[in-house]
Amino acid sequence: MLRFWRATINSWNGLIFAIRSEQAVREELAALILALPAAWLVGATVMRAVELVATVVLVLVVELLNTAIEKLADRLTMDRDPKIKHVKDMGSAAVGVTLIMAGLFWLFAIAERLGVI
Repeated sequence: MLRFWRATINSWNGLIFAIRSEQAVREELAALILALPAAWLVGATVMRAVELVATVVLVLVVELLNTAIEKLADRLTMDRDPKIKHVKDMGSAAVGVTLIMAGLFWLFAIAERLGVI
């Protein structure tokens, strides 16, 4: 039980640090707050609404991982290193792909709600 408690505290601390240090994390949290009620309006079913919220949560998760990669890379060296730039770019690409996926889920759900599909 103590291990679970410590892991929870570490997770909370990581989330708070990310919120305080990264604008993208703050923006994605704001999107999540907006997505919670919007998903219930857009989703044609309860499951669709849960899926819509889950896609926004997934974007936040990938952003947190990308932020961790960037912070670690910056800790290794502040010098320009093409290999580290590639690693950071891949993390950014992961966020971009996840954003596209979430956007497509939301567009599909809106089209479904409007009866277009």
